[in-house]
Amino acid sequence: MMAQRDNGTMIDIDAPLTLLGGLSPSRFMRRHWQKKPLLVRQALGSALPAVDRRTLFALAARDDVESRLVVRDGRRWHLRQGPLARRALPALTRPGWTLLVQGLDLHLDSAHELLSRFRFVPDARLDDLMVSYASDRGGVGPHVDSYDVFLLQVAGRRRWRIDRGGDRALRDDVPLKMLARFESKLEWVLEPGDMLYLPPGWAHDGAAIGGDCMTASIGFRAPGEAELAQALLGLLADQVDRRGTRSGRYRDPGHDATTAPGRVPGALQDFARDAVRRALDRPHAIERALGQWLTEPKPRVWFDAPGGAAPQPGSALRLDRRTRMAHDAVCTYVNGEAYEVAARDASVLRRLADARSLSARDVARLGPRAREWVADWLAAGWMHSTGANDEP
Repeated sequence: MMAQRDNGTMIDIDAPLTLLGGLSPSRFMRRHWQKKPLLVRQALGSALPAVDRRTLFALAARDDVESRLVVRDGRRWHLRQGPLARRALPALTRPGWTLLVQGLDLHLDSAHELLSRFRFVPDARLDDLMVSYASDRGGVGPHVDSYDVFLLQVAGRRRWRIDRGGDRALRDDVPLKMLARFESKLEWVLEPGDMLYLPPGWAHDGAAIGGDCMTASIGFRAPGEAELAQALLGLLADQVDRRGTRSGRYRDPGHDATTAPGRVPGALQDFARDAVRRALDRPHAIERALGQWLTEPKPRVWFDAPGGAAPQPGSALRLDRRTRMAHDAVCTYVNGEAYEVAARDASVLRRLADARSLSARDVARLGPRAREWVADWLAAGWMHSTGANDEP
């Protein structure tokens, strides 16, 4: 079976991959995903993302890029949020500091292409690609992540120490979620091209060996129950506000005068309970809210809107690297919006979500309503025409 990369090539999920140390994606998911770490020497070899120190520092200075500076001074740790101009960063020769830059996949084609190598995991689980730059002994201290992560060494060397069990108490004297006590059971030094996969819950500590250490972290989110419930309930309420409900506003014309004004009326409690139930009982309400939430762009993401009309005949299309798109049995979701898709368009738009591009032949198959959506997405900068070619 095949998974689609953004560049049009396919991933055979049953074929061995150098990226996974000779395991196929299927075998990796069965053996290691959310179960146990995997160390891969030369996972990418020379095919590393084209990210250099100067590019990273320039991104950290932008206000549309999330960045952080972590500096260690003995047992004291300091955290500063970006944007971070170059003059705000310590000297390269000073030991013990780290610059973290989030979301490189949103800003660099090479980083976005790197992410496409991991599309044997659903896009719905993807968080982003972060790159850290560290001087000698730089790091963020021992910690535990609640998500799956692939740690790819891009430049320099980094020593990783990991432990599955142990005390999870946190230090209260640092501005980071750092473990108070950490004893590693396993330890490796990663060279450029090496990669370490860690499931959630494994404590780990990475420290640069020498300067110019760059590590890419490909993170896959696993939302908690409270986070998910809060997000979905908010979206469900928004859907009710847009569409209205059959019962309308609460009324109590027959209510008697009360001798207990502090008591919440039972009828109002019943009305509230029914309102929530009706919101949940609408067909595909939860699925729709989930699709919207999963594709919502991050807060600092915005698109260049070139305007324009419908795609010209013979034009192929590709999604912008910042666009999030997903699908289920009923809807297509793009950047937090839900579209109920007619049967004739469903297979084409699902192919767009899976492959992130459409050939001119597929574009020509779209019905009038779907073509209107595509025209809106083009005008908003969510996707781009690749010219009068049959293939993107």
